[in-house]
Amino acid sequence: MGGSEVQNQTEVKEFVLLGLSDDPELKLILFVVFFFIYMTTMLGNLGMIILIAVDSRLHTPMYFFLFSLSFVDACYSSAVTPKMLVNLLAENRAISINGCAAQFYFFGSFLGTECFLLAVMAYDRYMAICYPLSYSVIMSEKVCFLLVATTFFAGFGNAAVHTGMTFRLSFCASNRINHFYCDTPPLLKLSCSDTRINGIVIMAFSSFNVISCVLMVLISYLFILVTILRMRSAQGRSKAFSTCASHLMAVTIFFGTILFMYLRPTSSYSMQQDKVVSVFYTVVIPMLNPLIYSLKNKDVKNALKKILQRHRS
Repeated sequence: MGGSEVQNQTEVKEFVLLGLSDDPELKLILFVVFFFIYMTTMLGNLGMIILIAVDSRLHTPMYFFLFSLSFVDACYSSAVTPKMLVNLLAENRAISINGCAAQFYFFGSFLGTECFLLAVMAYDRYMAICYPLSYSVIMSEKVCFLLVATTFFAGFGNAAVHTGMTFRLSFCASNRINHFYCDTPPLLKLSCSDTRINGIVIMAFSSFNVISCVLMVLISYLFILVTILRMRSAQGRSKAFSTCASHLMAVTIFFGTILFMYLRPTSSYSMQQDKVVSVFYTVVIPMLNPLIYSLKNKDVKNALKKILQRHRS
């Protein structure tokens, strides 16, 4: 058995990503659409990073977390989208096993980091609104750095477990991945090893990560809502709501998509539907976050106006 496993592993030296469609006209349309989205994603997130870095008024805990979120969005989109764009035009859609493992690891790392980071940002909003007088002391630079470092450690550690569990398997039946990137379900389908342990580990880790992050967000916003309702000033309530609006919208879109992916009954699962949902959270969500935070945030808009005015003068 051990000899056959080694033989099987050496047989599959690369995978072929089947992508979203085989229709040449549709592939060209998809390339144009996704190229535009990716360029918007990179410009939006890198612009947000530069804006926060150069404007001293944005050197606060909230914008430090937003800086980190923009970096994560740019990275996790870049783990998948460039290869997808190349495959929409190229005849050869092959990816080496090492390349597939690298894409799988980095995408999972940054996706997991974003999950934890959004939960930490909810905690930051809770501290800002519920404990405004001691906020700057509690959320010091050191605490903010440790919180962000923890999200990266958790995201990359979680992905390391999934990557190790997935790529220890042997692949012998086929090398054709019915997806546009290296994702867990299509890879497990290609394996001729026993994948039951993988399924249990994936479900356990995913459930814990998503549920713990969602609970942290819900509990934070429950306390925030109670505090806002107790405020006597209408202006104070309005300001508190506005500081949470952008983050709440980003959280709803991100976790709504993730929960839809994991809480669907298995009877309703289809690979084509999975591809569509995957496009949303791999390509679209990283583009939406900078748009949400820039359109809904006066500080960001003022900082952008200041830079543009300085550039013109």
